[in-house]
Amino acid sequence: MKLTLITPRQGTENEKNIYDYRYVSKFIFSKAYSGYLLAIPTLAALTPPDIEVSIMDENIEPIDFDAPTDLVGISVRTMFARRAYEIASRFRERGVKVVLGGIHTSMLPDEACRYADSIVIGEAENIWHELLQDFQNRRLKKVYRSTFHPDLSHCPMPNRHLMKNNKYLLHVVQTTKGCPFFCEFCSVHAFDGTKIRHRSLEQVMADIKETQKDGIRERKKAIFFADDNIVADRKYAKTFFKELIPYEVSWSCQASLNAAKDDEILELMAKSGCGGILIGFESIAEDNLRQMNKKINLTQDFSEAIHKIHAHAILVQGSFIVGHDNDTKETFQKLADFINNNNVLFALISILTPFPGTGLFKRLEKEGRILNRDWERYDSKTVVFKPQNMTPLELKKGFMHVYREVYSFKSIYKKLKYFWERDFWKEQNRRNPIKLKYRALFALRLLTYLSTIDFERIKFICKILPWVFDKRIRLTTIITLMAYNDYAYSLREG
Repeated sequence: MKLTLITPRQGTENEKNIYDYRYVSKFIFSKAYSGYLLAIPTLAALTPPDIEVSIMDENIEPIDFDAPTDLVGISVRTMFARRAYEIASRFRERGVKVVLGGIHTSMLPDEACRYADSIVIGEAENIWHELLQDFQNRRLKKVYRSTFHPDLSHCPMPNRHLMKNNKYLLHVVQTTKGCPFFCEFCSVHAFDGTKIRHRSLEQVMADIKETQKDGIRERKKAIFFADDNIVADRKYAKTFFKELIPYEVSWSCQASLNAAKDDEILELMAKSGCGGILIGFESIAEDNLRQMNKKINLTQDFSEAIHKIHAHAILVQGSFIVGHDNDTKETFQKLADFINNNNVLFALISILTPFPGTGLFKRLEKEGRILNRDWERYDSKTVVFKPQNMTPLELKKGFMHVYREVYSFKSIYKKLKYFWERDFWKEQNRRNPIKLKYRALFALRLLTYLSTIDFERIKFICKILPWVFDKRIRLTTIITLMAYNDYAYSLREG
């Protein structure tokens, strides 16, 4: 039996998306993609060895619709649900059975059923073997529902050997699942549960070792820990960070603001190689935080927390959402000023998006404020609902304004200078020194941009060229920020 596991592409082939880093790679003439969904290598690991498994990720290669296969499994997220359905239909047209799973399928099972021979609701670990056996015995059911959350300590390590690992910029590892918070805009608690579940430390360390083996990589890669909040269980997190120190890997993660409350946590994160924490600030207005039920953010001073994390040489990557019911047209400039004044070098700005399965979706649907269910538009940069205090166009323009203020070359240079003068990347440069030839190549790459008609870019390049051979600089940081500037000014009102 042959099984094909597929990740649909995120957005259109040439679309710029700040979350996937694909356009960042183009700045260095690379075709590498950011990372991968863990669902696919996890399913591969759960599949019995007598079944031949192949993996296709449309973000790094075209899908071979003519490849011989007996069963296709597709993991579905909302923003690429339409593409997932198109892929499913193509395979079903030639008589291949298709199974859909993932968070979107679980939140809208009736919709997903129309495009599949079978669907999985919930996490697949408990029912994947049953599904495969039923398929082999020609009794595949329409719906497989996981009635409880799996014990992660009994789950196998994701099978990355079937993936084209040289096509990804980093590896993805998970240590915990579950979130005890009930933020209105988020569906994690509905899918992964509210109890924090752990993989054993032995499992996690074995996983990390595997990502660093020569057989898995062409060169040592950074790791992104996909936990929704890596410090949710502080005792577990501290033990893990201590175990991680000898490996000298560079890594980033997602964490709550609570990380800033614990000096030992921050010290251990820094010592073990953490270069950045993605923190969901969501809004700088308390009334918005109360409405979205983000109570954890009401107990801390954002500026103080950012300064404290930066003091440990860990970048704060802030996530902010615009379009809340208490936002006004004045909100956008205030947010941009907050990000710039607090030297948040990487800020992810999203338009409030009512994803299926969230409390926000249910509330806005009840209020008649959902504008459409075109899932491709649920990309966090398109307005798909009626805002409270402005028009959809005003919200989109405000969103674009924040991005352009934050990623203008003037703002980028000011923040970069702040970090350079403090030798912020000293430890990262020690762990992963940048060779002189790469600095020279980067300088030549910058010179190619001097032919642009963008005067602000020319001024920026002239300012940073003298820094390129300074050991305090991180070339990848400059590349990413230049790409973010490109993204910010590529945004359109439609």
